[in-house]
Amino acid sequence: MKFKKDFIWGAASASYQIEGAKLEDGKSLSVWDAYCMREGAIKKGENADIACDHYHRYKEDVQLMKQIGLQAYRFSTSWPRILPDGTGKI
Repeated sequence: MKFKKDFIWGAASASYQIEGAKLEDGKSLSVWDAYCMREGAIKKGENADIACDHYHRYKEDVQLMKQIGLQAYRFSTSWPRILPDGTGKI
């Protein structure tokens, strides 16, 4: 398969799958955090409390993306980081 010269290579991530830092900097539990804490809800009781620690390593991660030639990065932010109480001003 060949891609056009102007094809934009990129990466995407989802906050729960990569962030870690479950309760740092004022973040509250997300629906996924709470669900994974339920006994038997997830096989082997695994969770994303640390994940790949993108919350602390985002600068390194972005440098790696740059090194491999990515031109775009689509990411999400955990809503409990923005609205820890679930409501209020942003």
